[in-house]
Amino acid sequence: MSYRLAICLTLVIASLSLPLRSQEVPTQAVTPPQLDQHDSGTESEAALIASSKAHPADPMPLAQLGLLEARQGRLPQAIVFYRKAMALKPNMPGLRLNFGLALFKDGQYKEAIQIFTPMLKSQPPSSPERQRLDVLLGMSHYGLAEYQAAVPYLKQAADRDLQNLPLLLTLAHSCLLSKQYPCVLDAYHRMIAQNAESAEADMLVGEALDEMKDTIGATREFRAAVQANPKEPNAHFGLGYLLWTQLQYQEAAEEFQAELENTPDYLQAMLYLADSDIKLNKNEDARPLLERVVAIDPKNSMGRLDLGIVYTDADRKEDALREFEEAAVLTPDDVNVHMWLGRLYKSLGKVNEAKTEFDKAKTLNRASHDALITVMSGSPGKPK
Repeated sequence: MSYRLAICLTLVIASLSLPLRSQEVPTQAVTPPQLDQHDSGTESEAALIASSKAHPADPMPLAQLGLLEARQGRLPQAIVFYRKAMALKPNMPGLRLNFGLALFKDGQYKEAIQIFTPMLKSQPPSSPERQRLDVLLGMSHYGLAEYQAAVPYLKQAADRDLQNLPLLLTLAHSCLLSKQYPCVLDAYHRMIAQNAESAEADMLVGEALDEMKDTIGATREFRAAVQANPKEPNAHFGLGYLLWTQLQYQEAAEEFQAELENTPDYLQAMLYLADSDIKLNKNEDARPLLERVVAIDPKNSMGRLDLGIVYTDADRKEDALREFEEAAVLTPDDVNVHMWLGRLYKSLGKVNEAKTEFDKAKTLNRASHDALITVMSGSPGKPK
């Protein structure tokens, strides 16, 4: 599982302090005028458009129009101008990088990769341009969720920029999400060497240990993360989830509550706090949380199921039936849903419907079914 969203792409790019020259387009002596010769962008744009019309075979006005649009954050328009300039003179100095950057910033990662890859091959290993392109290619693959492909580029960049914690953190997340756990641990040690009290580093190694089925080690690391920084986003939730999987519902609930104090609209924390409350027989505490969860996310199957359980316990059978049936539509392979629905049908005297649901449960995963039988062995509406 992953407890947190990976660091924003823009944080890593900003941390690189990309030289402004990467956004520059060479100017010519006669045409068109440089952008800073005009008092307003509107005047510059008008002059460049006029120049482009007067010299249709000249890529310079188009390239500078692209630069002007990019500086004003109008990336789709910038891309149009850059593309036209590329068609006229693809080897124009600075143009290919500007075009790739605009594509990258606009989230068009696949095309950005196509632009950056041949550029990377032409750069010496130790050049600043190579560092920039390694990061851009790594982050482009990261943006496409191609984490294994991202790792070599990010590793190269991180090895050249040892103090860049955002870059190192993104490398670690890429390693984690591509299940390269030794790489995660290596990044962890490098982060700890820079900051011995890094909550982010503790969380990373905790996630890696969890994926490696070392729940005790993962729990230890998340406890360290919470201690290092109680305000670190997702730290309390990650610890709470690990405690929840170990059936330590009281302590888990405390962690989910702490996460909500940091981030009041954290949907997952609401959901798992409510589920922990149900396990602790605090159904009335769980109900408003669950009603809020399903109102915000109607397709949340766990929220629907838990709300059905709460309604069943309150003898609101029609409301419970609605929630269970919705959960069955959302997750038809969930044994738990079919067992609860079957028991509710049985309590309503719908024998045939109940048998159908119990039969569905029996045909699903045997391990899940056996675990569920233990959960369902309590009285109706109050699972143990």
